[in-house]
Amino acid sequence: MASDLPFRLAVDDVLAQMAAERQGAASAASAAASGVSKPGSVPAPAATAAPAAAPALISTTVPVAGMTCRTCEVRIQKFVGRLPNVEGVRASAVQGRVEITSSAPVPAASVEKAIRAAGYEIGRTPWLSGDANVWLTAVAGVALVAVLAVLAQVTGLTELASGAGNLGNGGLLVALLLGLAAGVSTCMALVGGLVLALSASFQARRAATGATEGGVMSQMRPALVFMAGRIVGYGVLGAALGALGASVTMPPQVTAVLMVAVAVVMTILGTRLTGVSPRIATWSPTLPMGLGRQLGLADGGAGAYSDTRAAGLGAASFFLPCGFTQAVQIYALSTGSPLFAGAIMAVFAIGTAPGLLALAGLPVVVPSTMRPTLLRLVGVVVIGFAFINASAGIRLSGITLPSFGVEAAVAAAPPAGGVAADGTQALTTFQDGGGYSPADVSIYAGVPTRWTIESSTTATCAASLVVPSLGIRVRLNEGSNTIDLPAMPPGVMAYTCSMGMYSGRVTVVERPAG
Repeated sequence: MASDLPFRLAVDDVLAQMAAERQGAASAASAAASGVSKPGSVPAPAATAAPAAAPALISTTVPVAGMTCRTCEVRIQKFVGRLPNVEGVRASAVQGRVEITSSAPVPAASVEKAIRAAGYEIGRTPWLSGDANVWLTAVAGVALVAVLAVLAQVTGLTELASGAGNLGNGGLLVALLLGLAAGVSTCMALVGGLVLALSASFQARRAATGATEGGVMSQMRPALVFMAGRIVGYGVLGAALGALGASVTMPPQVTAVLMVAVAVVMTILGTRLTGVSPRIATWSPTLPMGLGRQLGLADGGAGAYSDTRAAGLGAASFFLPCGFTQAVQIYALSTGSPLFAGAIMAVFAIGTAPGLLALAGLPVVVPSTMRPTLLRLVGVVVIGFAFINASAGIRLSGITLPSFGVEAAVAAAPPAGGVAADGTQALTTFQDGGGYSPADVSIYAGVPTRWTIESSTTATCAASLVVPSLGIRVRLNEGSNTIDLPAMPPGVMAYTCSMGMYSGRVTVVERPAG
């Protein structure tokens, strides 16, 4: 192969150098034994026998294409490590290479055969895939996601929470309905990515170990374990909230950073599933090898999945910023009863199960021949979720995203309310299950503002309002809510829900003279 030519040349150079060193050493030893010295040289005094020096180790680096994860590294190390004279092997998916340490030269053909047996090729990992089917599937996935988004908007699926009612009136039943709504809402962008990642990791481990297909329940194991941990974790943590009776929230900036970080990881995962960029796929976070051995990941086929990790992630999803979850958490806090608060949160988690299990079950119910294509489509969906998370995190941090000319039109519009006799101005915004309206308004600069927000439902992320630039974070109640804004200079005051999924802007303009 042309791609392994540099490797073969490097091995030939090492062999030639070692042969020359051995020949020189043999000549010196022969001269010393016969007592013959070169003309003009001084005979060396007799010396005591020195201990034999340890043989020098040979280090060889081989580029390998196709490594994307810790399992890939362990598998290659396992196969190459079996070759004669090999003392150590270190594979790096990020660097795309294998470093071999040997006590004697290892034939290039043997190394290539071992790498091929592990399922990889010698060469550099390309940035972009050359497979036309991969790109066609990715384009089809983008079109599918766009169609589903339009259908969800047209059918009102994104506003299910507006008809869910009030937790205080419905108790456990409303908590269950909110869970069902959360399972098909923007919360899927957070929890759905975790479920898909666990399912993909589990399938990779099964493939590496040569496991048989098994039944549907066997292949749904990651999602079922995740949901079990999620339900138990929600119940326990909900009981803790009921006992504490105090809000446990993170600052908006911290939540924003976490959401952007999750978006980056999900983008790498989605790119890996789509296969469009093999090089980016190698950036997937991996465990240190020492920790991997302790967790049982060094057998070449264990992958990064474990039931303990899946259940733990399910419980930890309690802390993910979802408007539905926060609405139920706040109600659990207000109950003051650990038992009832734990039941409320556990029932809510049960309600999210159908949507999440349906998402995780897609790769299982389709035929094995169609799974590569389905995984590419799932990768596009994961990248879409990542885009939603990144946009929400950026908005939550207080950064105003481009509005493609809308801002100029709003800035030129007159303020929504006039200045009253007491020197203040009034601003009214309406909040429902679909966000805020009007989402773009304007007020005068240098005038204090009484901001009235009319809320029609609290079972939505929009009911938790954050103004990053002013450090304002309030939980809206049904009916009228008033926020006093200080006199501000000209500019734009952006606000969002606590999850960053719904947003609005208040443009502050100069007051006309007179």
